[in-house]
Amino acid sequence: MTIVAGDDEGSVLHADLDSFFASVEQRDHPELRGRPVIVGGGVVMAASYEARACGVKGAMGGREARRLCPDAVVVPPRMDAYLQASRDVFAVFADTSPLVEGVSVDEAFLDVSGLRRIRGTPSHVAARLRSDVRSRVGLPISVGVARTKHLAKVASGLAKPDGLLVVPLSREREFLLSLPVERLWGVGPVTAGKLHEARIHLVGDVAVTTQPELAAIVGGAAARDLWSLAQGHDPRLVASGFASHVPRRRSMGGQHAMGRGPHTSEDVDAVLLTLVDRVTRRMRAADRTGSTVTVGLRFDDFSRSTTSHSLPRPTAHTTTILETARALLRRRAHDVETRGLTLVSVAVGGLDSHPAQLVLPFDAADGPDLDEAIDAVREKFGRSSLRRAVQIDRQVRPEMIHLGE
Repeated sequence: MTIVAGDDEGSVLHADLDSFFASVEQRDHPELRGRPVIVGGGVVMAASYEARACGVKGAMGGREARRLCPDAVVVPPRMDAYLQASRDVFAVFADTSPLVEGVSVDEAFLDVSGLRRIRGTPSHVAARLRSDVRSRVGLPISVGVARTKHLAKVASGLAKPDGLLVVPLSREREFLLSLPVERLWGVGPVTAGKLHEARIHLVGDVAVTTQPELAAIVGGAAARDLWSLAQGHDPRLVASGFASHVPRRRSMGGQHAMGRGPHTSEDVDAVLLTLVDRVTRRMRAADRTGSTVTVGLRFDDFSRSTTSHSLPRPTAHTTTILETARALLRRRAHDVETRGLTLVSVAVGGLDSHPAQLVLPFDAADGPDLDEAIDAVREKFGRSSLRRAVQIDRQVRPEMIHLGE
């Protein structure tokens, strides 16, 4: 934790829960505290810091994770518990500042510029925020304090786990230029590899590289963004007026690990249907519609493929999204048959809060009214009370419903 003079502090906070899903499991099950915990069996959804110390990472295959950390306790995901914990944490955010911008279920930006007289310096507000999340929700959270959103997010990442880091205004450039390029917003493994090949390893190296030179390495748009961030420019403000305790998601999706072995086309279709059914039901419950359907596949050799299709209008109509997903799957039918399939995922992106619109042609016998009727039955009698014929005698349990940014 670094506390500096109040007039040397920025007023943007980035608050990020530590290993969110795994922390909820350790909170709710005291016997798991201090032990390596993996959430999700077929694919790692989250790993506690004890498991991360063994090399376990999110999105890693469950078999590889258990090889790296044989002592880990593997627990099934409990999405309802995680969503409730998210709501509780966002309630603390809302009590801390009227300006909250949710990024995902476990992180947010807060603008505390107007709180100095009533709550003290940004670092003291951040310290109180961490204390309140711990006492009211029982979870560890890391917070970064800086002048810009980019630097605040970098600071919270460096503060993990369970820490607070303030980037003083007087040392901002020194702090920024010494960072590895991977800390720049938007730099993933591929972009980092390209930069490293060009002998660009630190943010300071990006700062002294001309934009045309960067464009030749990573492309024009990325070059402009990276160069601007390396200069300390980040004009984005914390979204004003957004203080909801429920973050707005840009995508919803799910995935199911098939396991090795032959799978019939009927088996794969049942998995696809179950995933779409769950995702669209959650979309309707959240009053969201989406316009981009993505189907992801993982094969026996651990390679992956992803295909997407954008719909003419946003929708949460189960049949429309299902038929689109089936069409995307058919494009990879040969690979599915010859390379072996171990995981299927479905996501709907481009989420909006507009009422669902129909995608023509529309069969009135299988439209939103039917979706709503099915939702109502399941809400009253449970999710398993109403199933499609192809799902009977098949145990398909999506291991993850991810809530994307």
